[in-house]
Amino acid sequence: MKAWALGSGSRGNAILLECGGTRVLIDAGFAPRALARRLATVHVPPESIEAVVVTHEHVDHSRGVAAAQAKWGWRVVGSAGTLAGIGGLDARRTIAVAPARAFAIGALDVELVRVPHDAAEPTAVLATVRRSGFRAGCAHDLGSVSGALRRAFTGLDLLLLESNHDEALLRSGPYPPFLQDRIASRTGHLSNRQSSGLARELAGPSLRALVLLHLSEVNNTPEHATHAATMSLAGTRVRGVAVAAAAQDRVVGPFGDARGGARQLRLAL
Repeated sequence: MKAWALGSGSRGNAILLECGGTRVLIDAGFAPRALARRLATVHVPPESIEAVVVTHEHVDHSRGVAAAQAKWGWRVVGSAGTLAGIGGLDARRTIAVAPARAFAIGALDVELVRVPHDAAEPTAVLATVRRSGFRAGCAHDLGSVSGALRRAFTGLDLLLLESNHDEALLRSGPYPPFLQDRIASRTGHLSNRQSSGLARELAGPSLRALVLLHLSEVNNTPEHATHAATMSLAGTRVRGVAVAAAAQDRVVGPFGDARGGARQLRLAL
């Protein structure tokens, strides 16, 4: 499996997963024209996308979903609460799935994992390559870490994880107190400290890359986020994990391995 962050931040989010002939988006927070332009940079025709899995209905994650479905015929998958919050969907190509129940998209088995965020029924996404067992976990927006997420994201090969804000920058920044409190709440967004702590918990022998998502352009920097994650991982026995920050205005990647990586090698032994 390979993954690209097509863009990540408060102005739009989309992750591309590719495994063999299967291409899936996690979120489509950009208008179709912008999605097509970003996909073109990695030589992926929009009509080749098999489905978009939507984590929650907030506009920076769902802006392009209905229009892209109408234009390219994409299947749209998400929790019932998420899909109810997105207008204009074609019910014939829209599938509501229950969290913690795996479903197949091409070569992938996909599972939604409930997360704490101020949306209707927000989820993270776990995608497993059926043939090799390669596991990628993507958690875009979450204010705190649940036991369900920890359990689901154990033994990952690729972790894409929110690292929204530096706590000191948030408290000294221009946002009014009520917005600072909302961001830092248990249903808001993960700080660099929280994100790096979770990455350290989840780092196992198969983990090869950590991609930091949804960095605030006001209350964070890529340097702050990657430094926190790198220092946290340095305290583990796991070595060789690449740490990168997704960008708002450009595509970053690929991450992972189309062959299935270390997990496939272990299975072959």
